[in-house]
Amino acid sequence: MFGIGLDTYWPQFAGLKERLEGYQKQIAAIIESFGDVDLVDAGLVDNPERSRSVGSLFRQKQVDAVFLYISTYALSSTVLPVAQATGVPIIVLNIQPVSRIDYESFNALGDRGTMTGEWLAHCQACCVPEIASVFRRAGIDYHLVTGYLGEPETEQAIGDWVSAARVARTMRMNRLGVMGHYYAGMLDVYTDITRQVAAFGGHVDLIEIDELAELRAGVTEPEVEEKTAEFRREFEVSSECDPEEITRAAATSVALDKLVATHQIGSLAYYYEGTSGSTHENIVTSVIAGNTLLTGRNVPVAGECEIKNAQAMKIMDSFGAGGSFSELYAMDFDDDIVLLGHDGPAHFAIAEGKVGLVPLPVYHGKPGKGLSIQMTVKHGPVTLLSVCEGPEGVYMIVAEGESVPGPVLHIGNTNSRYRFSLSAREFVERWASLGPSHHCAIGVGHVAGKIEKFGKLTGIPVERVC
Repeated sequence: MFGIGLDTYWPQFAGLKERLEGYQKQIAAIIESFGDVDLVDAGLVDNPERSRSVGSLFRQKQVDAVFLYISTYALSSTVLPVAQATGVPIIVLNIQPVSRIDYESFNALGDRGTMTGEWLAHCQACCVPEIASVFRRAGIDYHLVTGYLGEPETEQAIGDWVSAARVARTMRMNRLGVMGHYYAGMLDVYTDITRQVAAFGGHVDLIEIDELAELRAGVTEPEVEEKTAEFRREFEVSSECDPEEITRAAATSVALDKLVATHQIGSLAYYYEGTSGSTHENIVTSVIAGNTLLTGRNVPVAGECEIKNAQAMKIMDSFGAGGSFSELYAMDFDDDIVLLGHDGPAHFAIAEGKVGLVPLPVYHGKPGKGLSIQMTVKHGPVTLLSVCEGPEGVYMIVAEGESVPGPVLHIGNTNSRYRFSLSAREFVERWASLGPSHHCAIGVGHVAGKIEKFGKLTGIPVERVC
């Protein structure tokens, strides 16, 4: 963060600089109030020479974004060197100290010099067009927050940018594990890993399922017992579950935990089949419970090797919204809602009530049988996010809606009913027209605005459906 002013004013108007620095401290406190923020506050910059040194400081600190506070009118030559040196998006804070000047008190000051100094403490908007013009002509990525101190809307806008910057950093540092191979024939799921890393940053770690098999072979009985107890704490374990199936899933879950720790994985995409009766088939038919625990603990796991959706789930989880693997299940034209869900792992931390662990006699479209997760996403506001690839590269699709109560399909999958501001018919057509894969991530709360800001910070286009 840095503030801008004009050094010519300070000897002309006593106390003005100190007053403006006080406002800047208030804004710094707002930024830091959102937690997990390492704020580099460079103070008030009032000439081009100081601007260049601040640019060097920000570059040295490798800042993720820059908040530029306009304290009063300032020359654009004071701003540009910082922006050029840092090379990160600039969030321009056009924030007045109050919602409006007290005109009666102002005009009663009598002395026009004093009055001018008072006006300068409120003229933040004065140089917004100048800065915008120079940034645009110089190719600098900038965004605006306009409001006044003490306004909840202004503080929320700042908080959204802080969250977006935090998530952008999380994605740049994330290690995405990929284990197995794509579900054959799902052409929409296939992805260009290079494009994913170019867009989001991070590292993709290609993991052999043999390593998981080796870890599983070394799991001890006490570890299985401890994991089984964890299943019973976190899930509502159906009495229909075969104890041997619970033991099998617990052993695999222990091995998954060790794999994630070994590779320092922050998200995972997987799919495998294995030949009938093989060790690998035994593993992949017993991963759902363990992967659900990982997903609910900030290591989202996407089935069918949907790398793009693992990215979407990680973004949603990093915003604190969860992010459960989903696809269109059906449409209810009578109730004007859309059903979405998926088999496999889910985000148990955003469930409506207890998550069910149930047996399935067959994994539809996949080999084998075993335990599965049955849950509904928490009723209330939700956001859908799809990370997509098109001819021009990576982009995102986002929509806000509501998870609503009502009948769902009890088939041992996640399954929820969603209502949107569009009709069900319009939503599906609008969503599909933007070219997503058939998977998406669903999280709780309305966070589309934050995702749009995340897109601006990363340069990834965002299409909003509703």
